Amino acid sequence: QVKLVESGGGLVRPGESLTLSCKTSGFNFSRYAMRWYRQAPGKERELVAHITTVDTYTHYPESVKGRFTISRDNSKNTVYLLMNSLKPEDTAVYFCNAWLFDQEYWGQGTQVTVTA
Repeated sequence: QVKLVESGGGLVRPGESLTLSCKTSGFNFSRYAMRWYRQAPGKERELVAHITTVDTYTHYPESVKGRFTISRDNSKNTVYLLMNSLKPEDTAVYFCNAWLFDQEYWGQGTQVTVTA
């Protein structure tokens, strides 16, 4: 059974940091590219971080570049998202995603709220 379980979300003030974790099981984690998406109320889901498998190439949209860092630990089947200098517009539900061509898995999401 495939599982992706996000954790680490919460309520923080602008400028603070959070680290999200996504613990996975039930598939060959090291073969999958891993992504973090977010979805704010009334908005479409957007990609915020991507990391490949072997060379661990990473990609971020301009909205989070320089503030967010994605990493993975293949020995723990876990992907992380370090979020620094958080802004109110980062408020959203954050989802973990595993992708390998025609196979894709999602976690249930974790809420991140940034407010003064």
